[in-house]
Amino acid sequence: MKKNAGMLLLFILLGWLVGAWIAKALQSVSVLSFLTRATDISWSPRADLDIISYNIHIQLQMSLLSLIGIIAAVWLYRRL
Repeated sequence: MKKNAGMLLLFILLGWLVGAWIAKALQSVSVLSFLTRATDISWSPRADLDIISYNIHIQLQMSLLSLIGIIAAVWLYRRL
């Protein structure tokens, strides 16, 4: 399998997604709240240039389990 930046990005996104799903599944367990507590990262660029205007809102949620998922995905990518 050929390694490239696109494949690494795919692995990172899938690791983040799996980590977020596990965090959501474990939210009801109060002992693991330090792993499932998510921090919101948001970015909202906007402009009004008379002929065109845009308003984009990007919001990312990062928890410790998501970070663990990303690290595991990078480790798996390097093992290929």
